Amino acid sequence: MEKNYLQLNQITAYVRAFRLSNEIWDLVNKWDSFAKYTIGQQFVNAIDSISANIAEGFGRFHKKDKIKFYYYSLGSVKECLDWNEKARIRKLVSEEMYLKIFAVLDTLPKDIHQLIRFTNDKLKI
Repeated sequence: MEKNYLQLNQITAYVRAFRLSNEIWDLVNKWDSFAKYTIGQQFVNAIDSISANIAEGFGRFHKKDKIKFYYYSLGSVKECLDWNEKARIRKLVSEEMYLKIFAVLDTLPKDIHQLIRFTNDKLKI
């Protein structure tokens, strides 16, 4: 009997965060140099950190280690909400793009909390 193990690319929070990080990359890449090197780098680092921390937590052996990294990703979501707001106010993103980014960032905490619950419930150590 073959066991089916959960794969990183099957985790909703990871997939959403990874896709959004590539959209933010493409968006920031079009900004002028001042915007790129001020808000842009910070925004890209923060958005990349969401999926990276989920991936790192997924690769850890112990439940507490996994969950610690999932919580780090929640902090990065909050940071991205701030950068998204600044980008909107400073006219670096359209209202439509701002709302699109916001919608994904708004769903990620729920997805990450589900991952934390799943990890807490299913793993023994």
